[in-house]
Amino acid sequence: MLKLALSSPHPPPMHDSTALHDLPAHALLQAYRQRTLSPVEVTQAVLEHVDRWEPHIHATWLLRPEAALTQARASESRWLRGAPQGLLDGVPCTLKDNIATRGDPTPLGTAAMDLFPAPDDAPPAARLREAGAVLVCKTTMPDYGMLSSGLSSFHALARNPWDLSKGPGGSSAGAGAAAAAGYGPLHVGTDIGGSLRLPASWCGIFTLKPSLGRIPIDPPYPGRAAGPMTRSVRDAALMMQVLSQPDARDSMALPPQAIAWQDFERGPEHVRGLRIGLLLNAGCGLPVQPEVLAAIEHAAALLEDAGAHIVPLRPFLTREMLDGMDHFWRMRSHLDMAALPPERKARVLPFIRTWADSVAGMGGAALFHASQQFHTTRVATVRACADLDYVISPVAPMPAFAAELPAPTNDPLRPLEHIAFTVPFNMSEQPAASVNCGYTAAGLPIGLQIAGQRFDDLGVLRVARAFEHLRGPQRPWPAPAAA
Repeated sequence: MLKLALSSPHPPPMHDSTALHDLPAHALLQAYRQRTLSPVEVTQAVLEHVDRWEPHIHATWLLRPEAALTQARASESRWLRGAPQGLLDGVPCTLKDNIATRGDPTPLGTAAMDLFPAPDDAPPAARLREAGAVLVCKTTMPDYGMLSSGLSSFHALARNPWDLSKGPGGSSAGAGAAAAAGYGPLHVGTDIGGSLRLPASWCGIFTLKPSLGRIPIDPPYPGRAAGPMTRSVRDAALMMQVLSQPDARDSMALPPQAIAWQDFERGPEHVRGLRIGLLLNAGCGLPVQPEVLAAIEHAAALLEDAGAHIVPLRPFLTREMLDGMDHFWRMRSHLDMAALPPERKARVLPFIRTWADSVAGMGGAALFHASQQFHTTRVATVRACADLDYVISPVAPMPAFAAELPAPTNDPLRPLEHIAFTVPFNMSEQPAASVNCGYTAAGLPIGLQIAGQRFDDLGVLRVARAFEHLRGPQRPWPAPAAA
């Protein structure tokens, strides 16, 4: 039998880094190999921790403890035989609502969806199962993924573990909250305009929005990417070894490539000589708040002190670009919702209905012009980064905002004013990460965006890892209120 580390009925201290729910994936795998921990006791500890947190933050959907424990028992058996199934065997993980899992409905965060079982796992789910990961639950998201909050007509309102009055961000709302709260080490979200990086920034975790097609996804869509959401670069690099495996269902997937994801480790000396653009003004959208600006400038100073060449970068996103993308997405949603029976459309959040229906009278010429702004944004972003190794910027102009709001503006006609730093790198297909770089006076995390050239996903991980060394100790992860 594997050694049972949790013989006491009482939960471990919440801020104790040795608590099983806090252990990173690489530490769990080492313990499994050494037979000092079992996937069963780790999964049980994670489930108990979820029970403590979930009444407060509502990050989960399809939380099925017995199903998770069944997976963990199978993993334990494999480790006892010395035959782990894959790279992540026995490690607890979660998947965002919109990543299909075989036999489960996929509501996309909205009460307007008909619920029917998915016939197959989407690529990220398939890769995690092949690798032996234990699927603890799905995580929540807003209606259709069209909000930067955890507000949903289907799921309970998701909240930020750092401050329950704030939202975790969106659309990977539940994943961000789950990672910060310690629902196991590995989480998968998706991103088409910032939906990985925004919750990562506001929840103080790490994420990588990879180059378009690096992680196969189904259905594919321009700018859409799946990515790891973890507490560290190391665990994200581990996940990339699994998630980046090929899948023919993604028509936009990159060719299979042997990338040394395990060679991510770099110290501060790695940034010496790098040309790093510093973008403090996105060109449009909401202004950067002083505390966020100060944190990003401090991060730039740390990189410069380590030998990087910091190059001020002029804004390149225009109002026309941002509004064009917004209006095209409105029309897409308007047409999708127009096809719904009236009673189902009525279930969609009013904010999203108002947003989508605002373009009902848009003509063909205006729609064509709006569609062209995706390409215009792509060209502008690639050109702006052409002579730089990496670009750093805020992820968002503000820290986490009130949980009940659908967006920082709370205005359905100005819904994307906070994504001006993130969305360009979706359209340019460039990898971009969020790594915590500081805190507000109120204790809310602030994310630093690190973007690289197209296809340089490993390079972004390396710079992010170097920055983890530079930034110094982080604050303890939040703990649930005592029962």
